[in-house]
Amino acid sequence: MANHKSALKRIRSNESKRLRNKYQHKTTRNAVRKMRELTDKKEAAKMLPSIFTMLDKLAKRNIIHKNKAANLKSGLQVRVNKM
Repeated sequence: MANHKSALKRIRSNESKRLRNKYQHKTTRNAVRKMRELTDKKEAAKMLPSIFTMLDKLAKRNIIHKNKAANLKSGLQVRVNKM
């Protein structure tokens, strides 16, 4: 158990940050999953910028690695272009 006030505060703040990161990551994963299920090119192209933004934010905040974000963005763009 923590011995200092600052350590107790760090435990509290880490937990709240963990939950926020988990929520943002899950939301992005669901959006990517939803986009992969689409068959309409117009609708998919409309969703693409918002998903790219979400992935960039996750990478910027070190929730996911920047290369993973780049790979996901590339794969989604290829998928939309093939439709």
